[in-house]
Amino acid sequence: MTANPMKKILIVDDEQSILLSLSYILKVEGVEVLACNEIEQAEEALASSHFDLVIADIRMSGINGIEGLELLTYIKQRYNTDVIIMTGFGTPEMEAEAYRRGASHYFKKPIEIPVLLEAVAKLGIPVRQG
Repeated sequence: MTANPMKKILIVDDEQSILLSLSYILKVEGVEVLACNEIEQAEEALASSHFDLVIADIRMSGINGIEGLELLTYIKQRYNTDVIIMTGFGTPEMEAEAYRRGASHYFKKPIEIPVLLEAVAKLGIPVRQG
């Protein structure tokens, strides 16, 4: 009998409350969750471990407000990892750009948790039931 391999999710957001709540919601048996509040931390984590999914905010504390899109491009150029983008300040142009760069999903904050869990499940990652 072979156990299913552990799935790994990386959450990148500069809002601590979002990191904590998404970590809690997504951490189930068979899923490891790592939360980073800086792009540099996320890049270090990606360099040292494989992640099945990255959930990233577009706007971090940087100046240009599209750090999440830059992270998306960075991930898609280097890793075979699904990426979900989320933002509280989205525009149709930003959404189109996220998909053009390879995002699996794009959500506006506040994210509806059942919708997020459905998207994560469709990517083959176990989620909390009920």
